[in-house]
Amino acid sequence: MGQIYNSKKLMDDIARLQSSHDLIELLSGIQQSMAIYESGIQEVLTKLEILQRDARFSKHNPIESIKSRVKSPMSILEKMHRKGFPISLESIKTNLNDIAGIRVICPFIEDIYTVADMLTRQDDLKVLEKKDYIQNPKPNGYYHLVLSVPVFLSDHKELVRVEVQLRTIAMDFWASLEHQIHYKASHEVPDCVVGELRECADIISQTDQRMQRLSKQIRCMEDKKD
Repeated sequence: MGQIYNSKKLMDDIARLQSSHDLIELLSGIQQSMAIYESGIQEVLTKLEILQRDARFSKHNPIESIKSRVKSPMSILEKMHRKGFPISLESIKTNLNDIAGIRVICPFIEDIYTVADMLTRQDDLKVLEKKDYIQNPKPNGYYHLVLSVPVFLSDHKELVRVEVQLRTIAMDFWASLEHQIHYKASHEVPDCVVGELRECADIISQTDQRMQRLSKQIRCMEDKKD
């Protein structure tokens, strides 16, 4: 952590493992495959946006905002090289689950589980991986899904892996700052800073819990009025 890979060094390292011709073909293939991953994202985004619109007719919308991204070819190659995976299109497709990524930001913790349940109940999506870093804490806690999404092309169907992360507003705020500190630093982050980051994560987690309780109290008061 705390180091940004050097793109020239990365390409030199990979070039030593493959011929220049193979490397050019690989980069071209990765670039072409981006369209498939963008289509996979669009399929899941459409489902989430429908759920978001449908929730407008209820008292509470569990989706605050939705963000998406497709990894750049350079980021894909860096991760493959760092993980020690074979550098090929087939290997990329097999080993990486996060080329297509969606982040769903929810107001409260319980909303994360509501959205995850609504999404995974859809019968054309297959859950390949599910990890709950809220109940099983990770410093920046979130709910992690890898979904297999059918994308229908002109002459065939492709199953595309899309990673979905569900976070509260507070979790997303912390993760964004943590990313700035760790990944934008030009050298290793000192232990004292790492320790303070953990403390901040704990404070944000406690704040999330308090906001959840306050939300429930307010909704109970509104229900009594009705």
